Amino acid sequence: MSPLNDRADAAGHAAIAGADPSGAAGAVHDLDRLILLGLATDLHRRTRLGRGTAHEAGPYGQGRSAAHGAGADRPGRGAAHEAEVIAGDLGAAPRHRWIAGHWLAALHEAGLVGRDAAGRYHDLHAPRRAELATARTRMEAARLALGYPAELAELMLRSLRLLPALLRDEIGVQTLLYPDGEPATAEAVYRGNVISRYLNTAAAEVLRDLAARATRPLRILELGAGIGATTADLLPVLAGRPVEFYLFTDLSPFFLDTARRRFDAGFLRYALLDIARDLPRRPGELDLVVAATMAHNAPHIGRLLGQVAGLLAPGGRVLLIETVREHPQSLTSMPFALSTQDGPPRRLDGRAGTTRTYLSRAEWLSALEGSGLRVEVDLPRPGDPLTALSQRLLVATR
Repeated sequence: MSPLNDRADAAGHAAIAGADPSGAAGAVHDLDRLILLGLATDLHRRTRLGRGTAHEAGPYGQGRSAAHGAGADRPGRGAAHEAEVIAGDLGAAPRHRWIAGHWLAALHEAGLVGRDAAGRYHDLHAPRRAELATARTRMEAARLALGYPAELAELMLRSLRLLPALLRDEIGVQTLLYPDGEPATAEAVYRGNVISRYLNTAAAEVLRDLAARATRPLRILELGAGIGATTADLLPVLAGRPVEFYLFTDLSPFFLDTARRRFDAGFLRYALLDIARDLPRRPGELDLVVAATMAHNAPHIGRLLGQVAGLLAPGGRVLLIETVREHPQSLTSMPFALSTQDGPPRRLDGRAGTTRTYLSRAEWLSALEGSGLRVEVDLPRPGDPLTALSQRLLVATR
């Protein structure tokens, strides 16, 4: 990898000096486990997967349901059900019905529910109170180990409490991330933690290198900038340097208004932009395109990267911060943000026909190279404990 990769990695680790990420894998597991057990509890309480729990004999998955033995007309343990039926039990709004199947697939992968050859689910694990209490205690220890602020733990617990209302579409995911309209929780998720500090600082080093090489005022486009969690680390690098414009874009006017209040730089410009449609028409003009934790929202990643490559001037760069694996801890928030009016997000690339949200590291590298871009930065390094958090900085040059 390039010398820039080394410098960006060093800068990122300097930003988290004093943190000990050696236990990151175990901490991530504990955060994931809390959400999985919470989902199992909710589905056990509110769907037919949890009905008829009294067994005549045998452990989970064995024996015959006492409810069935009594001739009850409700399916008991051992009966298998399609995800669509479970979505109906949950009262999910039409656009959110796909989420039930997404959850059940994750629970099956974790060994908490059975699935038969026809894809129907059965024998859902029923978490006991002691098991849930232990998971809650371990979550708090994991939060501290990963340097996450208290707001993140509250977000996870609040998302579990609000699952019925979220599924019925009575409230939106914005209620979780922006309680009372304030961005503090979103800041905690996207900025106030070890992996975000590492990645954002490494990204700033990439921009510093680009600015040092520039022969004209920089032209920068940020896609889906959101609350500006990465922007906040990039803008100080540009202080006192010649910048023609930094175009801050997002799909929502809320984020543009928030950024106008938050940032004060004369070269900042703002615009609404939906990456599922078309990017700004500035062929060959841009020095940098930034997309932090949002490029996966594109229906077709190859098409998006091809458009981005066409916007870049020779030597221009695309800077991505991306999640490369969906962890269960996001199952009670992220899917609701992805639902369209018609249901699951539209995927036209290798994710088509699945409920996958993210590309793997290998898929991103292949997509970047397939768009004619040369990868210069790929962090964290293999073997770095931070890789357990499944978020990466990828930088490629035209």
